[in-house]
Amino acid sequence: MSHLKTVPYSPQQNKNQNSDNTVSPYGISGSTLKWIAVLSMLIDHIGAILIGPYTYDGGFSVLYYTCRLIGRIAFPIYCFLLVEGFLHTRHLANYCLRLALFALISEIPFDLAFHRTLFAWNYQNVFFTLLIGLLTISCMNRMEISLRHVPGVCMLGHIAVLASGMACAWYLKTDYAQTGVLSIAVFYLLRTNKLYASLGACVCLNYLSGLEISAFASVPLIQFYNGSRGAHLKYFFYLFYPLHLLILAVLARSIT
Repeated sequence: MSHLKTVPYSPQQNKNQNSDNTVSPYGISGSTLKWIAVLSMLIDHIGAILIGPYTYDGGFSVLYYTCRLIGRIAFPIYCFLLVEGFLHTRHLANYCLRLALFALISEIPFDLAFHRTLFAWNYQNVFFTLLIGLLTISCMNRMEISLRHVPGVCMLGHIAVLASGMACAWYLKTDYAQTGVLSIAVFYLLRTNKLYASLGACVCLNYLSGLEISAFASVPLIQFYNGSRGAHLKYFFYLFYPLHLLILAVLARSIT
């Protein structure tokens, strides 16, 4: 996969190869969207890891579901930013390797936090889902380039690649599984219109759980994205995931 590259965004390029984002002084940057997603995810995981075991109490139950509903905002934003990163990256291989590395780094903290064990093979962290989604859309992009003169064959190829990516996520039992990969593909295929893409992805996610209804709160946030990167804190956001899970796992063990 290391030879696959996408063309960086330019307003003059064909819309079919790019998102609809131009850099604007208004709106919110990519790093601001990441902060919103990180805080939403943190609240979600506090609910799942620290409050979830005590939901037999009515008050805790309300707090638990409130946290989980807030947490549904995060994943559509991550999917959107993954596709944006793919469309702009000059080093796809590095992008894939980075996701793979943090998927492996995060797995033990993830299992400790959610399963209270070092290894749980029945549920893998979300970095695996993002990695599979990235590989899926990179293959779809390659088909669009090489099969652009035979759209029917390209469409069949898209279906086959997407089905393979979804099957892989389902088999590995990654977080959000096949629905997560489908949501990433929706953001990619509808990349020329952020509104349709985000609405479509949220509709897909709602097949997963009734709690996902609050994922639609991410739609207006994505519309305000102004196409700029914002503060360069890439590795902070990568490191935050395993570190916060490890801290929550320690806290959960200390209060039980």
